[in-house]
Amino acid sequence: MSPIDGGEAALLREIRRELDDGGLHGSFLVRDLGTGEETGIDPEVVFPVASLVKVPLAAATLDRVRRGELDGARTLRVEPGRVTTPGPLGLTRFRHPAWVALEDLVYLSTCLSDSAAADALFGLTPPSGVARWLESAGLRGMAVRHPLSDLHETPAERLDPGDAHLAHTLAIEAGTPGRGHGLSLLDTTRANSGSARSLVDLLQALWRPSAIHAEVARQVRELMGANVLRQRLAPDFGSDAARWSSKTGTLLNLRHEFGVVEHGDGQTFAVAALTASRVPATAQPAAEALMGRTARRLRDHLRGGW
Repeated sequence: MSPIDGGEAALLREIRRELDDGGLHGSFLVRDLGTGEETGIDPEVVFPVASLVKVPLAAATLDRVRRGELDGARTLRVEPGRVTTPGPLGLTRFRHPAWVALEDLVYLSTCLSDSAAADALFGLTPPSGVARWLESAGLRGMAVRHPLSDLHETPAERLDPGDAHLAHTLAIEAGTPGRGHGLSLLDTTRANSGSARSLVDLLQALWRPSAIHAEVARQVRELMGANVLRQRLAPDFGSDAARWSSKTGTLLNLRHEFGVVEHGDGQTFAVAALTASRVPATAQPAAEALMGRTARRLRDHLRGGW
């Protein structure tokens, strides 16, 4: 990464002001996968990653299928998620058990962010196994500690829908200066966690595979390209001339997305945006638009002001 010049420093100051005015703080990083050049805002700051962990889970699972340790056609009984709050998709909202093939569970977990499907996969490759896979691929900075069912055991699930703002207020106010938190799922020392840099490193390993098997990397890229949750960064990166492949993550006041934009001219950028909001509200379209605008401005700076 080249030293920050005056123009870039001014851009970063302006972006920080916009984020603060919008009630957000975060960790952003954009990297040109062709040149290695990058720019970002606090890219080393660690956040709980919520559903972003489903990407290394998919890669670790598919790698075990490749090695013959798991059968991709094997069907597993998946218990219903019994989640009634808005948001979750797929098996997580089912009312009855279902039998689903392992490779289809990988699709549901990654493309629909289905936590019931993800936990069925964690039953085969536990968090410690996914952590070992990351280490074997030379990827550091991400911690995988718990299954996804924990994400549906927050105060938001114990309150009436009309009181959801109280859960967000607790999430906002119960943090500590050392990145700890009164809620374990928001405590970076206990939650699945990572930084924008660690997530961009994972993307680079998937789009420019060396330590990750090429076929596994291809399958994960294809899954991320089929992600159906596209309300955050996709409006700023997807177009007829660019392919956007990504994964989102949401937990109380946290809104994340990381992915890769591949332009028709061959330029390819890895993008990670991890944010926390100071606004105690569940629906925040303006915050999601600000996330996308911030990431795009950083990409545009690397691309030469396009």
